Amino acid sequence: MSGVHYKFSSKLGYDVVMFHGHSISLADLKCQIMARERLKVANCDLQILKAETSEEYSDDAQIPKNISVIVKRVPARAMNQKEPVRGTSKATPNLAEANAAEEDKIKAMMIQSCRYYEPLK
Repeated sequence: MSGVHYKFSSKLGYDVVMFHGHSISLADLKCQIMARERLKVANCDLQILKAETSEEYSDDAQIPKNISVIVKRVPARAMNQKEPVRGTSKATPNLAEANAAEEDKIKAMMIQSCRYYEPLK
């Protein structure tokens, strides 16, 4: 069995997540850490950083065995939040009167219409 050593930035010691194979996907690693630490998916997300360089792993990354990572808890919406459409605000109450291009208004409308929908809730 292989393992990835992880620690939260606030903790002193490392814990280990065990898995079969040479690497583990970032999504699987997050799920296993959340299960071990009894964290709820709806409340937070995890940011996984390389321990040596503090570089964040991309969403499609494969984490090799016997590596150390730093884990940070972040609010669930912070990881999925997109940049606001230029010229408009996500919270603009009346997009018809917003000072922006029509295409930007449509993008803002699409973001606002599904902002509170989360499949995990």
